[in-house]
Amino acid sequence: MKSTILPDPLKPGDLLRVIAPSGALREFAAFERGVEIWRSHGYRVEITPDIDYRWGYLANTDENRRHQLATAWQDPECRGILCARGGFGSTRILENWHWQVNSTPKWLIGFSDITALLWSLYNASISGVHGPVLTTLADEPDWSIERLFNCVEAQTLTPLKGCGWGGGVASGMLLPGNLTVATHLLNTPIQPNFDGVILALEDVTEAPYRIDRMLTQWRLSGALTKVSGIALGGFTKCEAPANVLSFSIEEVLRDRLGDLGIPVVSDLPFGHDSPNAALPVGTLVTLDADQGVLSF
Repeated sequence: MKSTILPDPLKPGDLLRVIAPSGALREFAAFERGVEIWRSHGYRVEITPDIDYRWGYLANTDENRRHQLATAWQDPECRGILCARGGFGSTRILENWHWQVNSTPKWLIGFSDITALLWSLYNASISGVHGPVLTTLADEPDWSIERLFNCVEAQTLTPLKGCGWGGGVASGMLLPGNLTVATHLLNTPIQPNFDGVILALEDVTEAPYRIDRMLTQWRLSGALTKVSGIALGGFTKCEAPANVLSFSIEEVLRDRLGDLGIPVVSDLPFGHDSPNAALPVGTLVTLDADQGVLSF
C-alpha cells in the first residue's frame, strides 16, 4: 500500500501563503472573509501580489500561476498554501511540473479544480487537504471550520456519516476529488495509481447525463476495477432542467456504481455545497457501507 508524508502540524504564528492557481478571483468579499478566518486563528497570511489579476477566465498566465505555486512551495518559512478559489486552470500549470520534495513538505489546501494539484502532490507521496478554499470557507458551518483546523493542527478527525449502500467494509488510502477534474486526469501522468484506494468524489452543476458519461468513462477505462471503495459527497445542482426527460442524479450514481461489488457510501458531507468537510489526501481510512460511515 502506498504511503504518504503528512506535513508537520500547523500552529498559530506559522506563515501561510495564498495563491490563485486556477480561475480568476471574483468573490472578493468572500475571499476576504476566508483570509480573516485564518488570521483570527493566529496565522500570518501572505497574499500573492496581483491576486485580483485576470487573464481571460484564468487568475493569471500559466507562467505566473506556476511561479506562485513554486514560490510558495519553495519558501522555507511558508508552512502551508491556501488556494483562493477553484474554477479551471490548475492542470495547465502541471505540464512539465515537478514537486521539489527535498525540502520540508507543507500543507496544500483546496478542492474542486485544486483536485489536480492534490493528486499530483499525492503522486509525490505527500498528503494535502481536500477542503474549503478561501472563497468558500466563511460559508462553512462552525463544525466544518473547526474540522479543517483540527485536520492541519491536531491531525484528528471524527468519522463522517452518509448513506451506506451495503457491500461490507473496506480500508485504503483516501483519494478525494472533483469528478469532472478527476475524469480529465485519467490516462495522464497526473492520474494516481488507484490500486486499493478509497475514492471520494463530488461535483456541481453537471446534468445527470454528464455524470453518466464521466462515470461510464471510468468504467470503460478499467479504473474502477482497482479501487476498494467509493465515498460520494454532494452532487450539487446536478438536477436535469425542468421538463427534460432524465434520470435523477441518484439514479445515475446507483446505476453506474452500484454493481461494482465494492463498498459505496453516498450523501457524505463534502463537496461544493456547505458543509465541505475537510478530507486528508492519502491517509488510511475505513469505509463501512453497511453503517454508512467513513472513518479516519
